Amino acid sequence: MLLLGIDTSGKVASAALFDTENEVFIAETLLYTQKTHSQVIMPMVKSIIAQAGKTVKDIDLIAAAKGPGSYTGLRIGIAAVKAMGFALDCKCCGVSTLEALACNNIAYKGVICSVMKARADLVYAAVYRSDCYGLDTIMEEQLISCDELAEYLALNGTEVMLCGDGAADFFMTYRSPMFIIAPPQGRLQSACGVCLGALSKKFVSAEELEASYLQKVQAEKILDSKENKK
Repeated sequence: MLLLGIDTSGKVASAALFDTENEVFIAETLLYTQKTHSQVIMPMVKSIIAQAGKTVKDIDLIAAAKGPGSYTGLRIGIAAVKAMGFALDCKCCGVSTLEALACNNIAYKGVICSVMKARADLVYAAVYRSDCYGLDTIMEEQLISCDELAEYLALNGTEVMLCGDGAADFFMTYRSPMFIIAPPQGRLQSACGVCLGALSKKFVSAEELEASYLQKVQAEKILDSKENKK
């Protein structure tokens, strides 16, 4: 089956085509961009499909990073996948951005911590154990302070690989001999990680696909602030 994966959860826009039967990525593209994802993701998808010698009708399944991450980026990615799902009448899947990051580094056997910048001293984080073939969740994804995460990892007592756009800052701040950092190609979001994460997920209709922000969107924060002032 041909699986299309996309990731628009951060500054990276990425798309990949994965042959699930032969376990081969037949096409991938990734761009660290300052442009709005709505400008680049669909041309990117069309390009890799054409370069792989396929058509949109060859796509059997679609997966997208569902969050956490950029609110705007996630909405664009989810909306694009929904539209393609409806148009192609194919099943869709949302994959945690944090899990997809860990999947980018799944060849590392041990504990992997995905760390993404959120705001101030807070990060989005989750911890997994990799056996080089799959992941087991040790700490569920959550919004957590850097100090709390460092304490949790220290108490874990084992070497931890850090990945994600917050990994470098976290690594430099805490400088524990128990921490190692993923190479540059394993630190940022990638549609390949989304595809790998999707293999263990249940695919649903396009209508059921939703984003997972892990914190309230700006409109909800403003509404809460107004309610608290009453």
